Amino acid sequence: MSVSPLSSPDAQLDLRGTPCPINFVRTKLYLEKMATGSLLEVWLDPGEPIEQVPDSLTMAGYKVEQITDCSGYFSLLVRRPVNV
Repeated sequence: MSVSPLSSPDAQLDLRGTPCPINFVRTKLYLEKMATGSLLEVWLDPGEPIEQVPDSLTMAGYKVEQITDCSGYFSLLVRRPVNV
């Protein structure tokens, strides 16, 4: 995956093999520990994880900036906003 320097993640979280809703909970807890404005790259499995986690994060107030199909898994870039 190639990411432009402007959107290079501050941290990575590999949740491949982690079922729903555990992957959403782990992502949210990780984001809560990060500094405001930080960018997290999350690796998710195809199917339910990539279908559910981005929507759940958006509903929780996080900004999903990019979803990339990495052939076998998906890379999700999520930013921690100021007000969450």
